[in-house]
Amino acid sequence: MARTLSKMAALGTTAPGFTLPDTISGKPLSLQMIKGEQATVIMFICNHCPFVLHVNDELVKLAKDFADNRIRFIAISSNDVLTHPEDAPDKMKETALQMKYPFPYLYDETQEVAKAYDAACTPDFFIYNKSMHLVYRGQLDDSRPGNGIPVTGKDIRLALECLINELPVPPEQRPGIGCNIKWK
Repeated sequence: MARTLSKMAALGTTAPGFTLPDTISGKPLSLQMIKGEQATVIMFICNHCPFVLHVNDELVKLAKDFADNRIRFIAISSNDVLTHPEDAPDKMKETALQMKYPFPYLYDETQEVAKAYDAACTPDFFIYNKSMHLVYRGQLDDSRPGNGIPVTGKDIRLALECLINELPVPPEQRPGIGCNIKWK
């Protein structure tokens, strides 16, 4: 499994807009339609990556834990499905239903959204405040497949708790690591 670090986009950057098909509902969804009132977590994930499989349960738990705080989670897969057919939209829908994703799972066929966000790996996390300015980018927590550290989502949880309590998100953030996005 390839290990690719997230690129750590500049804090304060405005979230690029997009409209992508939701593999669960089949409807096109725009960022404006589905962003959170308090915060928006954008996650670049996929079906096959061992790093994503390792944290999938925690992603569902996080989205449920913060749903009452007007925080929305959005998952996007940008992988090339010609080289990785397990990441195709029909397979994405199967995964979303099996995992009971409480968030949309969008398909970025052109990979333009991943490029606009400068996403590098799966999973890759970006948290935007209510003004849609980047306040966090980096790892979910210190757990990795095989390292024995429990998956807790502590880094994402801390950032979201800061936003809920109107405190500054700590600027010391560690890059995420995962499989590289499968570019065309």
